[in-house]
Amino acid sequence: MCSIVLLIRPGHRWPLVLAANRDERVDRPWDPPGSYWPELPGVIAGRDRLAGGTWMGVNAEGVVAAILNRPDSLGPAPGKASRGGLPLRALGHATAAAAAADIAALPGSEYRSFNMFVSDARETFWLANPGSGPIAPSPLAPGLWMASAHDPNDLSAPRIARHLPRFRAAPPPDPDRGEWEAWRAILGDRSGSAESRLTIPETAGFATVSASLLALPAAGPARWLFAAGPADVAPFRQVSPAR
Repeated sequence: MCSIVLLIRPGHRWPLVLAANRDERVDRPWDPPGSYWPELPGVIAGRDRLAGGTWMGVNAEGVVAAILNRPDSLGPAPGKASRGGLPLRALGHATAAAAAADIAALPGSEYRSFNMFVSDARETFWLANPGSGPIAPSPLAPGLWMASAHDPNDLSAPRIARHLPRFRAAPPPDPDRGEWEAWRAILGDRSGSAESRLTIPETAGFATVSASLLALPAAGPARWLFAAGPADVAPFRQVSPAR
């Protein structure tokens, strides 16, 4: 169960600030964010070596796309397309609106259920696929949003109920000064129950395997800090911007 936090503030110098943990099987191979797809120049994303897709990426136009599983949908399923191809498809567009419209037009039954987020400096969309029926796009209003396997800001989810108020109370990151510590500390929290903790220690071959801190400016390339491990122990390093 991955987690993503988005601070949406149109008109700000940094209209989108994002933090995310990726939870996955530790034996599933992956590569840190990079340019791996010659057919998608300008796209920087992490790469899942097993299926060839990604869980999160950004393009040179400033579109960010990320995908999360919904409950009981971990891993591939016979007859279903890989969800990791969807962020790459979204990153082939110059705006979040165009990307969201493209993903929403796909048949949801061809994929296992997912939550997907597509953002640029102007708009953010949440796309919910329950695994059957249409993929529903919804614009997200300005403010702070958190999602995992459940709907954004769904307080019935223990992880969101516990940590959404903490992110709201924390000072927002200042990308100009490189100040992310308050969000990083919450992102790396291992305390609490198995259902509510944000960083998951390895259990039955499953754990938090990476973390991201990303900011989109009103103009110019995104700033992406990536940790190849849990946020509380792995160093965050700057990802080279897409060009």
